[in-house]
Amino acid sequence: MFKRGERVELEITDFAFGGRGIAKISSDNQRGIIFVPNTYPGQRVKVMISAKKKKHYEAKLLNILKRSPIEKINNFQEISGAPYIFVPVKEQERIKEDSTLETFRRLSGIQEIREVFDAFISAPEHFFYRNKMEYSFSSIEHCLETDSEKDDAFALGFKRRGTWWKVESLNKASGLFDQEWEEKLQKIRKYLKSTGLRAWHPPQKTGFFRHIVLRKSFATNQLLVNLITASDGLNRFDLQAFSSFVKELMGDRIAGLLHTVNDNVADRAKIENGYSKILFGKDIIQENLLGLNFQMRMESFFQTNPKCAELLYKKALDYVFEEKISSDKVVLDLFCGTGTIAQLLAKRNSDVSIIGVDIVHEAIEDAKKNAIDNGITNTTFIASDVGKFLKFNPQYQGKIDTIILDPPRAGIAPKTLKKVIELEAKKIVYISCNPSTQARDASTLSDVGFTLEKYSLVDQFPHTGHIESIAKFKKK
Repeated sequence: MFKRGERVELEITDFAFGGRGIAKISSDNQRGIIFVPNTYPGQRVKVMISAKKKKHYEAKLLNILKRSPIEKINNFQEISGAPYIFVPVKEQERIKEDSTLETFRRLSGIQEIREVFDAFISAPEHFFYRNKMEYSFSSIEHCLETDSEKDDAFALGFKRRGTWWKVESLNKASGLFDQEWEEKLQKIRKYLKSTGLRAWHPPQKTGFFRHIVLRKSFATNQLLVNLITASDGLNRFDLQAFSSFVKELMGDRIAGLLHTVNDNVADRAKIENGYSKILFGKDIIQENLLGLNFQMRMESFFQTNPKCAELLYKKALDYVFEEKISSDKVVLDLFCGTGTIAQLLAKRNSDVSIIGVDIVHEAIEDAKKNAIDNGITNTTFIASDVGKFLKFNPQYQGKIDTIILDPPRAGIAPKTLKKVIELEAKKIVYISCNPSTQARDASTLSDVGFTLEKYSLVDQFPHTGHIESIAKFKKK
């Protein structure tokens, strides 16, 4: 029996949905299965047992002792957010497809999933595809060369796998975010270190430099940069000199440079307990999706891989409009947020009325503004709880042809899904960033008479265990 906290060496032999490697133990005194996230078949790894379940163990990856034969070392720096950066893309896609379809079949009870499987949509760009990245400072640095920890350091990069207190400095591009920026990040680290102000020390809750957060527009190739610091030491930091340094380093690619003060002891880049100001430029950049313009602020929710998001939305829109929708019917975009999908639906088919619904009033106001800015006229945005939508909008009773859903990772709460079903749409197109919760909801839809007609996977996040999916359900 393994004990919690015990450290062991394992051979990874299989792969499970969500990027979990599987090690099988079979010896005279020990038998079982161990799941280790962010590992790949063929690797030998050192792990720490984190939990004992009824039929398996769970463990945290500490180190990769031996690479899988399939891995090909490239010039990118391996980071915790891209555990499969050395695995060939086609192999990543193959194993994602197999593990996701098997998990969906098992959790949904829909045995014919392979028969309705439509497409695996590959990301158009497999490297430098992210439009947002967060880098952390720490006085505790994990040195990759010696696999050791150094205190009283000045690290800027990403948290060491499985830790919250130490950072691996980024010394070359990670392969995920803007290449020019990441190749110049060392110069920013050197400049900030030269000020004599300390990087944040997570255990002590002291220090000055905390995070750097970036947004990128692929439409304009510009960056929005936010430096997050504590207030203690601000009188010794020359913000104007730092602004000049960034301007000289990156030129016109910087759309805006912001500075946020955050004295919250929690090690987060969020600014709810701080305040921000613009050092130069602006605090908004613009992105384009399928011919529509969207403004992004630093805290805005927006698709992390916009080029791949276009392919995801195209497939979802295909599912919505595969059958002709009568002019007296409407398409309902539930949980519409700032109205991205609703506007794309409206642009694809100007003869159909699109109704966007979200409980967040601010999001609905932004959606209305976005639609006006894009010249969209066949959308209506309503701030409402899903369960009360028809009560306060009885004019849509019996007129909802299709519902499109794009819920958060946790999926749709059972009570909310029941309310969605009660809207009596004949078709549901369900976009999911977590196919396992989508499978659970698919089982519920199947029980009430919906048939899964088509199912596609979209690899929005190469080099990770994440995958997105689109399901088309029709009422029998």
